[in-house]
Amino acid sequence: MTSEVQLRPVRDDDLPAFFAHEQDPQANWMAAFGPKDPSDRAAFDAHWARIRADERIVNRTIVAGGEVVGHVAAFPVDDETEVSYWINPERWGRGHATAGLAALLRELPQRPVRARAAKDNAASLAVLRKCGFVVVGEDSGYAPGRGAEVEEWVLELPAEAADQGDH
Repeated sequence: MTSEVQLRPVRDDDLPAFFAHEQDPQANWMAAFGPKDPSDRAAFDAHWARIRADERIVNRTIVAGGEVVGHVAAFPVDDETEVSYWINPERWGRGHATAGLAALLRELPQRPVRARAAKDNAASLAVLRKCGFVVVGEDSGYAPGRGAEVEEWVLELPAEAADQGDH
């Protein structure tokens, strides 16, 4: 099923789908650290204009069966690279996040790569582990998607994971 997943650079016509995906309350709760107000289209547009203009950020649209099912990104945080992803909740459980993240990791030459997930987000933790990430720490912060402080795992794709081939 996941062999149908492809990545491509984000296009303007992808943004309405991304915005629609962020309107799901369950998705925002699961992601926890998503947008402050998912219904604020002006803030959404400003965010995407900013991150698409930053040459240090790798943004990709995840397409499955010809449909935009989400996006995946790699971005700098201090001296490290972190990854994130967002999948249309209607397409959860089909391997799209795992396949999209694995494809992005094949594009990235740098290691280590880090990721973060709310401690209770079992699905996201499973995606990260399938792609070779291991827990290296923990943190907490205010999560707009939950309106509360949330504990999270910090995960890392170690340098030797680059030699494992397809994840």
